Amino acid sequence: MKTSEKDYLNRVASLGCILCRELGYGETPATIHHPREGQGMSQRASNWLAIPLCPEHHQGDSGLHGLGTKAFYSRYRLDEMDLLALTIEALNLPMPKGRGF
Repeated sequence: MKTSEKDYLNRVASLGCILCRELGYGETPATIHHPREGQGMSQRASNWLAIPLCPEHHQGDSGLHGLGTKAFYSRYRLDEMDLLALTIEALNLPMPKGRGF
C-alpha cells in the first residue's frame, strides 16, 4: 500500500464512525470498512472507497457484517453507498467534474 493510501485511510478513520455521526451519537472511534457492493466474490473495494465504522456498526450484531446488507438497510435506511457518500461529504472532498455527477 502506498503512503498516500495509508494517509487517506488514516484520514477516513479519524472521522470516527460515519453512522454514529449520522445517528447523532457524536464521534466514536472507527475501523475501516471496504464496501462489497459492486464487487465480485471475495473482492473488496479500493482503499479510496473506505468507510469509517465503529466496531459495533462494522462487525457487531447491529453492524453491516452482523446484520447483513439487507437487514442493515432495513434498520438504518442507509446502504454502503449512502455511507460512502456521507464519508466523502465529511471529508469535504470535491466531486469530479465533467462526468455527469
